[in-house]
Amino acid sequence: MEQLKFCPKCGKETLIWNNISKLSCSNCDFVMYQNVAAAVAVLIKHKESYLFTRRNKEPKKDFLDLSGGFTDPEESGEETCQRELKEELNLDVNIKLLQYLGSLPNTYLYKNINYNTLDLFYLYEIDDVNEFTLETEEISDIVWLSKDEIKLDDLAFESQRQFLKNYFKI
Repeated sequence: MEQLKFCPKCGKETLIWNNISKLSCSNCDFVMYQNVAAAVAVLIKHKESYLFTRRNKEPKKDFLDLSGGFTDPEESGEETCQRELKEELNLDVNIKLLQYLGSLPNTYLYKNINYNTLDLFYLYEIDDVNEFTLETEEISDIVWLSKDEIKLDDLAFESQRQFLKNYFKI
């Protein structure tokens, strides 16, 4: 946000970032807040294994990730899980079987802008492992790991590392 200098209302180079959440113009009455974006991460479980995706784009290309993504306007966290898992894996999700596990703050660097997020974590258990159809623009591969095989340093995002550390007590 620090790179934004020109006010979109008056056009002057008087835009000020408060280093937390607010852009304001010292020349006119323009104010814009960068509110926290909601995102979901789904821990997909089959027996004693957990599905991780391998990121196919920045940020953190080639790192492991939990399936999920950003919440759209007028969408619940559970609806986001359902939409994202369909888009990323072609997995049909029964919303009633999603189990909410908790949330953690995170940051997401995208095109040199750091976005603050609130990551909502869910568990979704599946009975069989079918062939998934990957959204290859975002995902290069899927990896099934037991809890003992998870290496926190292989994960793309700090919130997921912290969540899994607490969840699995590792």
